[in-house]
Amino acid sequence: MNFHWFLPTDGDGHYLGTDHLSREGNISYYTQIVQALDRLGFEGVLVPTGKTCEDPWVVASALTQMTERLKFLIAIRPSIMSPTVAARMASAFQRLSNGRLLLNVVTGGDSKQLAGDGVYLSKEDRYEATDEYLRVFKDLMKGEKVTFNGKYVQVTDAEVLYHSSDQPIPLYFGGSSAPALDIAAKHIDQYLTWGEPPKMAKEKIDQVKSLSTDQGRELGYGMRIHIIVRETDEEAWDAAEKLLTYVSEEQIASARKAFGEAESEGQRRMAGLTSSKELEVSPNLWAGVGLVRGGAGTALVGSPQTVAARLREYEELGITSFIMSGYPHLEEAYRVAELLFPILKPDATHSNRSANLYGKAYSS
Repeated sequence: MNFHWFLPTDGDGHYLGTDHLSREGNISYYTQIVQALDRLGFEGVLVPTGKTCEDPWVVASALTQMTERLKFLIAIRPSIMSPTVAARMASAFQRLSNGRLLLNVVTGGDSKQLAGDGVYLSKEDRYEATDEYLRVFKDLMKGEKVTFNGKYVQVTDAEVLYHSSDQPIPLYFGGSSAPALDIAAKHIDQYLTWGEPPKMAKEKIDQVKSLSTDQGRELGYGMRIHIIVRETDEEAWDAAEKLLTYVSEEQIASARKAFGEAESEGQRRMAGLTSSKELEVSPNLWAGVGLVRGGAGTALVGSPQTVAARLREYEELGITSFIMSGYPHLEEAYRVAELLFPILKPDATHSNRSANLYGKAYSS
């Protein structure tokens, strides 16, 4: 397993659905988080994208100067960013950060938000455009001069003069619709799913595996999920319930209406997990976060032993990369590292950096 964290550039806090004890994002707070992640042994950090977030490329570029080995998972946006500009940005970031870039391909699942960026393509067209975009982008990153005349992407003699390295930058991608799975099978290195119950996750991963085998490719698999871990199961469930202290029925109803109208198949799948009163949708998998939060809406809840056991169940499905988060993100990063890492034993190179925190090295 390898572990990544989430950078809350859209704000942070102790509770969901309220400004009470909320934290405004700024460079000082982001620095505290990434320096903690760097020291604790996390492999990377997801820097989110969208109009409610700070620009991920600007934020991550600044934070590379505050860290030593932490990797940054940053979005490239087909239909919004030119593939040639994205290739130059990626190459420059990779060189200047000493190889610490991971790329998150975000096609976009919200037509209203995309319209604000001047994109008016249908969902089907967006995936067709993503396919063309990635064909051009990947060839550019190989050092090729590219001429391409597609339906959505046209370039003539495009090239990147300053290459990052001979090692390709891994492409991450999440999507649950049929066109999304096809894109993953053809182009992606790490396919991501949100934290669905193991049976649902397995069905989707099996689909991607079948499609990628047809393409003669083998993918890695990852999961975006919240973690609520405490020394005992009881304490963890108490912490989960506390997150909802200020959430009102009106907020839940409003969120459900919005999620129900979402174009994203993944968002609809997440919303379906909160449709019943029973929020523990699978052993220790709690859908309470998804009552009011879009995107990743589930959390694994329990003691270190319990959460580790559930993560290993996902590992048995082939999921080995976990992009985690928790509220507030600074404190919860410490809890995950202090309580879970000694059991799950992340990569030895990273674990040894945490030895001083725990009084001993726990590398495998």
